[in-house]
Parts: sequence; structure tokens; C-alpha cells
Amino acid sequence: MFNRRQFLATSGAAVTVGGWPSLVWSQSIEMARVFVGFPAGGTTDAVSRRLADKFRGGYAKNSLVENKAGAGGRLAADAVKGSPNDGSVMLLTPASIITLYPHIFTRLTYKIEDFTPVSTACIAVFGFAVGPGVPETVRSLKDYLAWAKANPSRAVFGSPGAGTPPHFLGALLAKGSGVELRHVPYRGSAPGIQDLLGGQVGAFSGPIGDFLPHIKSGKVRMLATSAPKRTPIAPHVPTYSEQGFKNIEFVEWYGVFLPGKASADVVQRAAQAVKAATTSPDVVEGLATLGLEASANTPEELARAVAMETAAWAPVVKTVGFTPES
Repeated sequence: MFNRRQFLATSGAAVTVGGWPSLVWSQSIEMARVFVGFPAGGTTDAVSRRLADKFRGGYAKNSLVENKAGAGGRLAADAVKGSPNDGSVMLLTPASIITLYPHIFTRLTYKIEDFTPVSTACIAVFGFAVGPGVPETVRSLKDYLAWAKANPSRAVFGSPGAGTPPHFLGALLAKGSGVELRHVPYRGSAPGIQDLLGGQVGAFSGPIGDFLPHIKSGKVRMLATSAPKRTPIAPHVPTYSEQGFKNIEFVEWYGVFLPGKASADVVQRAAQAVKAATTSPDVVEGLATLGLEASANTPEELARAVAMETAAWAPVVKTVGFTPES
């Protein structure tokens, strides 16, 4: 699957990126609107608000975040497609909405060409965690799968949405183990985590940052992470690969896109603004508390990453066999 090494090799992404002209805001926008396809309180929303705060007073006179939650993030993409091309409307989205969804939604109302790549904002790792709905004795994937096999009516995992990467990771876990795990999609991580904490759903697959506060409180136990190696954010948690699931290795970037007909000048100004935001120490630190690594690149590098990841998803979708009607 698509991992951080591949992404960095393809895009050259890093917290610091050279070769940029100095920031000049001679064409400051009156209002910058950052569209997000998930509810307030989740990871994508938190990233967007940090960026929007930095846009204010420089790239734009003012800025706001618009949450268009639903359809696994597709509503926000629809809202941005066809919007003004002057840089006033942006999409902040996990990569999958651009790179994965074309493989699984036959009636997708947008296509890759409807958006212009600007820059990545950060990189995320996913985790698989259990809560009060699963016995305390479950401390590893092996434990969980044994319990799930013995309790099929309770072998349920949630994700931020059907057809999202966390959903696919959970499906690959079920395929690889031969244990049936019923999937429950949510409208973003926030409501799913609430059900995990309440015991309504036993397990949840999602961004590790969404679990961190609850791991510290002891209410949630993270059993696996999706990175190629253990993440320093949760070094005590083994990877899927360490636990025998070699095909489950995935990190996701969050990217900023403009409508498809934005001019080169508008794209360049937006990319400078994202780079300025993601290299700001308080943003870097803030994203780290969410389990994210700040990462900016150029529009050209992001375009190459989009193409590479779009191709990489095809065999995964075929293996899982997911369709919107599944």
C-alpha cells in the first residue's frame, strides 16, 4: 500500500521546502473559505482551522472554515468544484477523497481534473483501537481477532466513513485474518469515537490523533498502527506489519486544492500561504499533538503524489471488493 517512504520519494515533501519566492501578499483576498468534508471536532477540521488562522491577515483579510459533512467527505469536494477560481475557496481534504474515491464510486460527481493541487498540509497515520465494549484482556490484534471470532455478534468496527482508508484497513484486517468483522460507517471520527467510548461499538479504525486523549485516560487501547514502522507518537503500539499483516502499511497526506481552473499565479500564492502556515512552530506543534506531521510541498509535487496514489489504490479496492452498495 501507499506509505510514507513512497510519498516522500515522489513529492519531496518535508516541513521545510526550498526554492520558494519570498511571501508577497499584494493581492490579499477579502475572505478565504476552507471547505472540510467532516464535522467539527475531527482531525481534518482541526487541521483546517490551524491553516485558516494563519491565512488571516496575510493571504486573506479574513478566513473561515466551512464544514460540509457527509458522504465520506464528498460534499465538500462538490462544494469547491466549480467555485470561484480567485483563491478564495479551498478544499482541505484527506488524499483518499481525490485518489481513492474514483475507484469505488461509479457515479462520483467530481473528477481529479476538477481540482488544482496546491500543497500538502500534513501526513497522518491510522490506528485500530478498542474501547469498553471489548474485554480488558484484549491487548493485541491476535487477542482481538480471537475474541471477535468467539463473539461474532459483537465483532464490529467503526470508521470515519464507508470507503475511507480506515474502512479499507479494517476490511484488509478481516480478509487477512479470515475473521468476519462487521463495518459501521460514521460521519467522521468524532461521533464514532463517542460510540467507542460508550461501548456501542467495540473497535474503531481511524487517525491515531483521535485516540490519543482517550489512550492517556485509559478508556481506549490502540492495538495497531498503519505506518511502516512504529510511530514516535505512540511508540508502544506495534504496527499491523509487526503483527503479521504485511499488506497493511499506509499513511495518508492531507492536501489543499483549489478549483480546477485556478491560474498559476493564484495557485502559487495559495501554496506560499500553506507553506507559511505549516512551517509556523505553533502549527507544527499543534499538529503533532493531533498525531500529525506537518508537511508542505509544491503544486507540481502534489500533482505527482496524486497520480501515484490513485494508481496504488486500484489493487487494494479489487482485493477488498468494496462497492457503495456493499
